[in-house]
Amino acid sequence: MKQFNLTPAMGKRLIGKGMAQHPDIRRVLQKGTLLIVAGTTNGYVAEEILTAIGQAEGFSRVGFRRGVTVAQGAKLPQAELAGDVVIVDGQWQPGKTVFEVAESLKAGDVVLKGGNAFDPYGQAAVQIGHPQGGTVMAIVPTVIGRRVRLIVPIGLEKRVFEDIHTLALRVNAPDAEGPRLMPLPGEVFTELDAIQLLTGAEAILIAGGGIFGAEGSAWIGVSGTEEQVAAAAELIKSVAGEPPCEV
Repeated sequence: MKQFNLTPAMGKRLIGKGMAQHPDIRRVLQKGTLLIVAGTTNGYVAEEILTAIGQAEGFSRVGFRRGVTVAQGAKLPQAELAGDVVIVDGQWQPGKTVFEVAESLKAGDVVLKGGNAFDPYGQAAVQIGHPQGGTVMAIVPTVIGRRVRLIVPIGLEKRVFEDIHTLALRVNAPDAEGPRLMPLPGEVFTELDAIQLLTGAEAILIAGGGIFGAEGSAWIGVSGTEEQVAAAAELIKSVAGEPPCEV
């Protein structure tokens, strides 16, 4: 086993690279609709996927977000959301949003929606601030009603200990305050999944934390054949200079 430290920004880039090679993504880019809902991690995902199909020109991660969490006193750059990323039969259609395309999604299509928490059982959830539920309320009917595939790209710093549904019951109680929590009926995809998909190596979380920019970082252990571990080392090295996400 070889150990590596991943900052959250490195993790976002790794997840993006993994998503670009995910078999369901590669399939739907040939035929079908891929919807990437705006979010900071999904900004990296969109960047990597659009680059892979040669259509990254005109896309910017700046402003590709809705609700975000920042440190107390920090100020976000002012930027207007230009739309979610919608790719139909391999062609990006700039300017469209989840609310415009949700009704047309069908079985075989894929939605990528970020989350704010995932538990040890592979269940994810997203925080809700909007009184009508926000973008997730446009997505869930397509997944449950029409068998659209939902994948949740989510960083290891968002892991929680309790069952997601138990947390949601507590957070959504009438006497609770703060954002609500909505469980997501989709597949969790973390940095660990990206490493395994891209290199064949097994990656596990073994520790976390740090200072001087390593706050929220994850220590992971990578094991496999000599070639797999070497490939994982090169992959992680390729994202080592990723700056903090400040868009």
